[in-house]
Amino acid sequence: MATNASLKNQLATKNQKTSDNKPANPANTIAHYLKKMGPEIEKALPKHMDPDRMARIALTTIRTNPKLLEASVPSLLGAVMQAAQLGLEPGLIGHCYLVPFKNGKTGQTDVQFIIGYKGMIDLARRSGQIQNIYAHAVYEKDEFEYELGLEPKLKHKPSMEADRGEMIGVYAVAHFKDGGYQFEFMPKEEIEKRRRRSKAANNGPWVTDYEEMAKKTVIRHMWKYLPISVEIQQAAAHDETYRRDVTDDPKSVYEDAIDVEFSVQNDLDEQPEETQKEEKDELPFD
Repeated sequence: MATNASLKNQLATKNQKTSDNKPANPANTIAHYLKKMGPEIEKALPKHMDPDRMARIALTTIRTNPKLLEASVPSLLGAVMQAAQLGLEPGLIGHCYLVPFKNGKTGQTDVQFIIGYKGMIDLARRSGQIQNIYAHAVYEKDEFEYELGLEPKLKHKPSMEADRGEMIGVYAVAHFKDGGYQFEFMPKEEIEKRRRRSKAANNGPWVTDYEEMAKKTVIRHMWKYLPISVEIQQAAAHDETYRRDVTDDPKSVYEDAIDVEFSVQNDLDEQPEETQKEEKDELPFD
């Protein structure tokens, strides 16, 4: 049975070959190690999840993004292990994303683990205290009322037109099992400010799934007001982290000097401005 130590030793070995003695291409090398990691993935996953399915989804995600095949194999497998430990599936389902970036401290391409909108929803529901949680984007032609004060109000009636205009913001709502609720609204300008602070501002899901990431940003901001257990809070802390290998602890991408590798062209209307200085008591999505 493979162990973390043996996997780490294998990853350090140069000129790896496949079982048929042919030189391994990057995709086959990853597939080989994911197979070796099978027992460790199974240990990390929640009981209701299938390790073989997790490995297949991870491999499909990696193969569909050529930049991931250029990343450090130990870091890539570390990101897959993070997904397994949190019970989140990477890729199209939107639970989490594996995003390559150029690590300015080491000079190599590593892999950043980013929790998606659906992943945040899934983690929140695991607390057992939340009955329902969701987020919606608001557009110019929608009927929308938002009011704070002694009697907060939130009313949203989406426009039935095919073109609802530009997005003006996103709101999130959480209903608690005890009958209480919490809601938050964030205008697009604020969402953009937080996006620009992200190390993946022009890369990965912020380009391919902008609305989903905007929803996730608002839920992440609302996180501190939710009845979330310490374990779930710790799970959410894996957001925007990376590992040097499968045995390494997750490290925030904001702790090291890192330059993002832009592998996807930014198709947003507004080009990012100079990264703003983060507030000391705020996380990128807080």
